[in-house]
Amino acid sequence: MVRLITHNLLACHVKGCTSNNFPLEFKDVQLVPHESWGILRYRTKLPRCLDDDFLKTLHHVLLEIHVEEGIMICPNCKHNYPISNGIPNMLLAEHEIG
Repeated sequence: MVRLITHNLLACHVKGCTSNNFPLEFKDVQLVPHESWGILRYRTKLPRCLDDDFLKTLHHVLLEIHVEEGIMICPNCKHNYPISNGIPNMLLAEHEIG
């Protein structure tokens, strides 16, 4: 499954797409679960000493929230990478391989 933290490792590899191909943008995604987003909007600056509740919530958001369905889009060439059943399809057609 695509976790938010592993999404940051994916880049576009279409032939000719060499700059601004990272990170891929999400579009029309379905997240499971999504009840913890409020804490991220609430905390705009990190305090000097992070409390345990915030660290637990951050861990949950980065490592336990999965993208089930949707599309990742390259910001440079706008190539779409579909996500189905939590699995991103990063395969390219033969004419797209560089």
